[in-house]
Amino acid sequence: MENIFTDEFFMKKALQEAEIAFEKGEIPVGAVIVIDNRVIARTHNLTELLHDVTAHAEMQAITSAANFIGGKYLKDCTLYVTLEPCQMCAGALYWSQISKIVFGASDENRGFQKMGTQLHPKTQVISGVLEKECGDLMKAFFKNKR
Repeated sequence: MENIFTDEFFMKKALQEAEIAFEKGEIPVGAVIVIDNRVIARTHNLTELLHDVTAHAEMQAITSAANFIGGKYLKDCTLYVTLEPCQMCAGALYWSQISKIVFGASDENRGFQKMGTQLHPKTQVISGVLEKECGDLMKAFFKNKR
């Protein structure tokens, strides 16, 4: 039997969160954290609602997943996020020791790779999963803002 729990499957869950953020007027970034093919955190950007520049989808997901697990380390977890994490989120992901990060669209201006931010040495990174869908949502959001 074919495994339905692919990176694309979980990125679609993150995209659903990004669409919720879009509808709320938040920058449309969505994130889910998965362990053993089970979603344990499902979030999106809340910076506008919370008036908090640190309320990125990844930060919300880290907190939610850590609360679910009952510990601060996210070993054996995978983060699926629609946009490449910024350096703040990458720093938090470093400290969480998350095992894997899968992101959709690259952030060529503010992404952790452009900024030279290091992740934990054991963290695996996969980029470009549903990149077009993730990027198109961001483009639509900023087109509407301008």
